[in-house]
Amino acid sequence: MICLVTDRRRLSTGEDAIDRLVELVAAAARAGIDLVQVRERDLDARALTALVARCVSAVRGTRTTVVVNDRADVALAAGAHGVHLRADSVGVPSARVLVGDAAIIGRSVHRPDEAAAVAQAGGVDYLIFGPLHQTQSKDAGHPVATLDELLETCRAAVGIPVLAIGGMTVERAADAARAGASGMAAIGLFVPPAGESADKHVQMIAAGLRRAFDTCEAVS
Repeated sequence: MICLVTDRRRLSTGEDAIDRLVELVAAAARAGIDLVQVRERDLDARALTALVARCVSAVRGTRTTVVVNDRADVALAAGAHGVHLRADSVGVPSARVLVGDAAIIGRSVHRPDEAAAVAQAGGVDYLIFGPLHQTQSKDAGHPVATLDELLETCRAAVGIPVLAIGGMTVERAADAARAGASGMAAIGLFVPPAGESADKHVQMIAAGLRRAFDTCEAVS
């Protein structure tokens, strides 16, 4: 499972940031990215709902699904496929009551015991674990997890897919897979360099990640 986490400010600091974000989401859908997590936490509910609705339209007709970071109300209003809960958010069972049985629910975890508790509570579709490396989305000096902790988290999750996050690259994806991760999530990895089209860049990254997860000797 490959997840694109959004941050429009990585794409543009101008008025075209929203449009460029929607274009990136559309490119991700064309490249077969499994999941898009809309994580624009500074937007108010109205602006975020409008953005999520555009993202849902951008992936329509593809296998890509859209979840909203921690805002079940926005997910419902915009017709998103589900919600991604922060580690300090409401419990998955409570969120399930709000979004319904058909919705996708993911959750961030930072330790194996958190993963075990979430798995025991039930109702979650996937977990995101990290950060595994220093990343622009976290303050300098923010603690990072180890591959051994990722391995223990995957074991504690008891069959729930665990995605690695935090400074992930195509080269680092194989290490995460060998530790038991079912996929990975990233922000900056999917941001196209200046002058390169979103389609070309995302397709290249997606192909590299699929090779990394398909060819490594993952831990059972």
